[in-house]
Amino acid sequence: MLESVHYQHQRIRFMFKILIIINLALIIISLFSGVVFLAKDNGNSNRIVTSLTIRVGLSICLICLLLIGYYTGNLQPNNI
Repeated sequence: MLESVHYQHQRIRFMFKILIIINLALIIISLFSGVVFLAKDNGNSNRIVTSLTIRVGLSICLICLLLIGYYTGNLQPNNI
C-alpha cells in the first residue's frame, strides 16, 4: 500500500514536469512563429498580435503550473 502511494506521488511529479516542458516548448514555438509573421507580413495582419496573445496566455499558464506544483509539494526547488 505504501509503495503504491509513493509510486503515485512520483507519477504526479513526473506529469507536472512533462506539462511544464510541453508548455515551455509551446511558448518557444509561439515566439518563433511571431518572428516569422513579423518578417513575412510587414505589419499588414493581426497574426503577430495573435501570436503574442497566445504566448502571454501560455506564460500565465506556466506560472500557474509552477505555483500549483510548488504549493502542493510536487515541485521542489533545488538547494544550491
